[in-house]
Amino acid sequence: MSMSVNDSCRPQMVQAYADGQLSAAEALVIESHLKICAACSEACRAQRALSGAIGASDLYHKAPDRLRQRLAMALAAQAPIPACAALPPTPRPRQAHAWRSVALAASAFFAVVLSAAIAVRFNPVGRNEILHDVIQSHMRSLILNHLADVPSTDQHTVKPWFNGKIDFSPPVRDLAASGFALSGGRVDVVDNRVVAALVYRRRRHYINLFVWPSDDAPASEFTATRRGYNVIHWNRSGMSYWAVSDLNRPELEQFVSLLNRTAQP
Repeated sequence: MSMSVNDSCRPQMVQAYADGQLSAAEALVIESHLKICAACSEACRAQRALSGAIGASDLYHKAPDRLRQRLAMALAAQAPIPACAALPPTPRPRQAHAWRSVALAASAFFAVVLSAAIAVRFNPVGRNEILHDVIQSHMRSLILNHLADVPSTDQHTVKPWFNGKIDFSPPVRDLAASGFALSGGRVDVVDNRVVAALVYRRRRHYINLFVWPSDDAPASEFTATRRGYNVIHWNRSGMSYWAVSDLNRPELEQFVSLLNRTAQP
């Protein structure tokens, strides 16, 4: 059965939601619609996957200023010509060379898009999906005032609480002496998997640290900012970590550094 768009669908809002450009209130409205609209849900998944593939591609580069100027000239040249205007003169060799450069740049752009589309086809759920999920989980914990199922500042209380609730033992660190107080933990769901969520507090800012087992090799940290929240992701010792907070980036990086410094080898 084919999926169709109905009168209640708002494609532009769904696209903005997939790219993390909506406010918390707008995002909740779109989420409610996605639960009952298969067409918009599929469009949202495709948009997130495409954005993630393009952003992760090694071919992604910021266009240089000269190329931007050439593209602007090309767009301006396509403006409608008044009926009384004379035809433009035949381009000189230098102008023709500029147009060839624009054409080559356009070809390269479409090659990147095609490569991204192929990557999306074979990897529909990627890092961008997880990034969206951890931010949504962080927002829900704040909006619903449900940060912890086991509120405690004692790591020896929080860590054993997870026994029997998840199939792994999350590492729990005590960073209160460094200004990041443990507030508790809870069980959450990210990317359709059960994960541990450890909650830390820095002054009036909360940090959600999502943890689950991962076979991925350790790699450089991935950072992002969406809807005013900073996110840092890394892998270490068979675990995947995602730290999310409205805390400023330098302090969140300090938190991650402290975690890795106190981690067991």
